[in-house]
Amino acid sequence: MNISDAGARSGLPPKTIRFYEEIGLITPARMPNGYRDFSDEDLHKLAFLRRARALGFSIDECRQLLGLYTDRSRASADVKALASAQLARIDQQLAELQEMRRTLAGLISACAGDSRPDCPILSDLARD
Repeated sequence: MNISDAGARSGLPPKTIRFYEEIGLITPARMPNGYRDFSDEDLHKLAFLRRARALGFSIDECRQLLGLYTDRSRASADVKALASAQLARIDQQLAELQEMRRTLAGLISACAGDSRPDCPILSDLARD
């Protein structure tokens, strides 16, 4: 199947599929005319990559996960370690977002929001 069909079936835009090919995450066959010919295995890898990226794994981590997926002698501990590290990053990001939310909510609460020019939100943004 061609790249448009592969994109439609995998849920990825052709540009992303070309990028994944360029960096070696997938290697579809080529037809005699030079067009890509995606197999069911290629589609499976593309769907795998789409889900992994949606969970926030980096390209390098996706490469590692694909390698582990195809390695039948893998240790599940290796997969769990990658997933655990990603979960820790997500937890850190959530904590940072919660702190940002608390700060912004406090500033909004402190702002009268009236016609006066005094604004604690701007004052906070302008501080050194």
